[in-house]
Amino acid sequence: MTSEILSAINILTKPLGEASAQTSQQEALHAALRANRALLLERLQSDSSLQQAARLRDEAKAAADWFRNETEDVAWSFVQECLLLLLTLTRHLTDELQRFQEAPPPPSGNLRMPEMAPPLPPDVLSVSQQKTLGAALQFVVSLGLCPYLTTGVGVPLGRRSAFGAVVEKLIQREAWPPPGRRLLSTTRVLLQVAELASLAALVFTRHLGDVMAALCQLGYEPHREGDRPLSTEECRSCREALRNLLGKVYQPIVIKELLILQGGPKQSGPAGSSRAALGSAPAWLRRLCGQLLSERLMQPNGVQAVVRAILEGGTGGDSDWRKCDAVARILAACPQQSASADGYFRLVCPQILDLLHFRDKLTALQFQRVATRAALSMVQERPGFAQRYLLAPLLAPLRRCIYASVEEHPRVAVEEAELTRCLEDVYKVWVVGNSPSATLLTALQEVLPVIFTLFCFTKQSASHLRAPCQETLLWFLGHSETSAALSSLRQLSGLRERKNDVAAEFRFTAGGDGGAGLVCRRTCRDEDEELYEKLSGEQWRLECLMQLLAQLKDSDLPGDFFLDLLQELTSWAAALDEEMKDEEKVDVAAMTLLEVEQQLLGGAERQAEKLALLQVLAVMVECLEHEQLLRKTSQVVDFMVSLLQRACVGLGGASAASVGTPVESQTLSMGMGLVATLLSAPQQLSTEDYSCMWRLLPPLEVLTQQHPDVAIQELASNLRAVIATHGAYRPENLADAVTNSKMKSEGRNQQTPVGRFPQSSQHPSPTGGGGASGSDDPEPNNKPLSDWLLEACDPDVPTRAVALRVLTRMVRRRDPEGVQAQGKVLTLFLENLEHEDSFVYLSAIQGLAVLADSYPGQILDRLLKDFQHGPSLPPSKKERSLETRLKAGEVLMRASRAMGELAPHLGRPLLSAFLQGTRDPEQSVRASSLSNLGELCKRLDYSLGPLTQELSSCLTALIKTEREAEVRRAAVHVIAQLLRGLGDKTTQVLSDVLLDLYRALKWVVRSDPDEVTVLHAQLALEELDDVMKRFIFPEQKLEKKIVVLP
Repeated sequence: MTSEILSAINILTKPLGEASAQTSQQEALHAALRANRALLLERLQSDSSLQQAARLRDEAKAAADWFRNETEDVAWSFVQECLLLLLTLTRHLTDELQRFQEAPPPPSGNLRMPEMAPPLPPDVLSVSQQKTLGAALQFVVSLGLCPYLTTGVGVPLGRRSAFGAVVEKLIQREAWPPPGRRLLSTTRVLLQVAELASLAALVFTRHLGDVMAALCQLGYEPHREGDRPLSTEECRSCREALRNLLGKVYQPIVIKELLILQGGPKQSGPAGSSRAALGSAPAWLRRLCGQLLSERLMQPNGVQAVVRAILEGGTGGDSDWRKCDAVARILAACPQQSASADGYFRLVCPQILDLLHFRDKLTALQFQRVATRAALSMVQERPGFAQRYLLAPLLAPLRRCIYASVEEHPRVAVEEAELTRCLEDVYKVWVVGNSPSATLLTALQEVLPVIFTLFCFTKQSASHLRAPCQETLLWFLGHSETSAALSSLRQLSGLRERKNDVAAEFRFTAGGDGGAGLVCRRTCRDEDEELYEKLSGEQWRLECLMQLLAQLKDSDLPGDFFLDLLQELTSWAAALDEEMKDEEKVDVAAMTLLEVEQQLLGGAERQAEKLALLQVLAVMVECLEHEQLLRKTSQVVDFMVSLLQRACVGLGGASAASVGTPVESQTLSMGMGLVATLLSAPQQLSTEDYSCMWRLLPPLEVLTQQHPDVAIQELASNLRAVIATHGAYRPENLADAVTNSKMKSEGRNQQTPVGRFPQSSQHPSPTGGGGASGSDDPEPNNKPLSDWLLEACDPDVPTRAVALRVLTRMVRRRDPEGVQAQGKVLTLFLENLEHEDSFVYLSAIQGLAVLADSYPGQILDRLLKDFQHGPSLPPSKKERSLETRLKAGEVLMRASRAMGELAPHLGRPLLSAFLQGTRDPEQSVRASSLSNLGELCKRLDYSLGPLTQELSSCLTALIKTEREAEVRRAAVHVIAQLLRGLGDKTTQVLSDVLLDLYRALKWVVRSDPDEVTVLHAQLALEELDDVMKRFIFPEQKLEKKIVVLP
């Protein structure tokens, strides 16, 4: 039966053929509609296969009070037939579906197999049937609904397509029934069809906007008393139908259609523009759509529906960003239809916060953008409501960390997931939004100590919360007023009472997902443990705070904080005399015990504050670079003002005795040298810089008149004159003052142990390098060789090291005395090789390397024996044998580097010794042998050919069987050095073993557990890859060859 009804619909909607060229489109459409309707009526009466459909059609026709047999409008007659067939199909499918649902289950004997599909409901249509039904619905909407909409209601047919303009001319509005009744009939039938779920999808996927426009016009369009096309009851039913429809359909689609119905701006653009294409809706429809949109917005999940309606289908381009900002402005503005602004923001703000928590990658970015912009707009326009309904719930987990109590939260105060979400929301709104305002800064400042405490906790281990905490803290410090930022820094550094910090009974603990949670502390703790935890925690907080300040590269805040602390230190120095006078006047005998206790406690508190200030200053100087502390000239001047004021305070007070101390005098002279350097700089100082320096004049004058040191008085007077004249007067000794200050600072920082001994104070300290320039080495001509040999045995470390360097220099220059005493020098170097001080044995290593380079025949054999079997000298310590062997290996490596072209001649004994060393029981010796082997093989070139098989077997066996990772690294590194040293000769020298070495390297990359070994293997493979590319694809050279013919 369903197929018969759909066949009838197909007869009515099927095109008849090509229209004649002489007829217009309007005439052709008119003729097609008349012909198809006549054909349908004829087939229903004559075709026996459609008898059932004809009977059901007649029943539907009898129940339809809107049907008119005779009408002059061909288009409406066609629409009536379509409506009858749609009603017939709907009733038939409804009855069939009811019988299907009421049918009893099959008996147990006829149970279907599990793999069999369940029976399809009767309302399921095939693709071709859906296409036929869709064509009928399109005819109904185009001919029976859209033409009767008032101008401005919905999108006109003429704006949709060229066919729509033809349809508009075909409609006869003056024919019976009137347009209002026609629109009501069509809308009611479409709603009846949509009551069946399978048909509702076909109706609303394409024609939802037209149905909504029809219901709005039928239910809400104002009319005069005598011109109402519908009764009051009919209008009320249309309104109810509209409400039901808006509640059933997916809300983003409803909102999108309402926005279209609301139309474009009142002043439309040119006829061809996109703004004019949307049209301007009537005032009543604009108000109605605004009211309906507000209702959609204020219902549960309404904010999400609005955002999806506007942003779905976006590509993430600039237009989508503008849409996000527009939606944010809409959400931040309270609609006129809302009963109260308080109720609106109470409903909307939680939904805005929910937008921040989307995890879908496709929509999360846009939703977060909308939520961030909406929150910032609310904070700017409605700060009271934003604070109450937006910021307070957002920061609630952090505030709970402050006010948590053991009674309310005996175990866990804040869960890991809750704290993580809170910090992510703070990062999105404050840092990503990046729109600082007083409300945002004040709200964040209240919980800033908690965020800093959590940041210090995350610095102790790996946590994904570290980055948002750090970025939030940096954002606050970078965007706050200087006074507020300095106040917060004082609180975070412990110089002020810690307010709004984590509750004393709770602490942060690591979570299972890389975050943190707030839990109750353990009740039973030792006092010493508690004191240690407190002191170490304060030190750690200071270090973390300095790391934060180090991130403020382009900010003056670190310098301002440093100068603020120095200023406070100066004020304490000024108050020291008064405190001492007050202590002298105090009569302890006349005081009660309580007053004495208060007096002592007050002094202890002041001392604790001073110690805390000094600790913060010490950590700042240690952790921050001076370029960051004093970035500008004004900050340098502030620093000097503080320094000079402290010096002036000590001149006339009780602390005057400390003025003449070396530390005070040196500090003051270095500070004044800093000012002299600033005044003597090559770049010209500006007028603002000199104006800033005027604050130095009063303390400089005091120093000129009262300081006991004459040099400081003179320097202060000269600086004062230069500053007062803006550089017009510049004394000659100003540059000397700069030089003297530098010499004092360098002399304080560059003291060496050698400087303590008069006999060698003129010699610079030795370095541990392999070769030293002539300017760095001591001169050996001022003493005979015997004296240097004696000093090489001196128990003083610097003296012995200098003597060894002098002997090395004599051997390098082939001094005659050194050549004759070659054996003694060798014995001295070998003895000092066992010395425990690096200053000595590095000089001995350097001397032995020079000896091996100058006299390889005699020296290398001795060194090889010591490397293979340990030190051969009688007084050698057996417990230091391994260390001495490694030092001998270092000498052999330096000797291998110095061989150059003589390596093939001198390197054979070394090669055998190094290969034997790879089987040594000590892993350090094996690694050293391999390292030396790599240095030597890199220089052997073609002479390595006969030994390639032995070398390859050794390296391959070590790579695959050695247990120590250090030795495997060295073996792989030998291959890399070998390939790097041979270069293009690799394919010739290693032709027999190259495949074995390649397979060994690939085995390391695939199977070795040590990452460093794998890295060495990858580097070696890259070297081999470069060699083979050059071998297979040699560089093309354009050369001319001259051949002499015989």
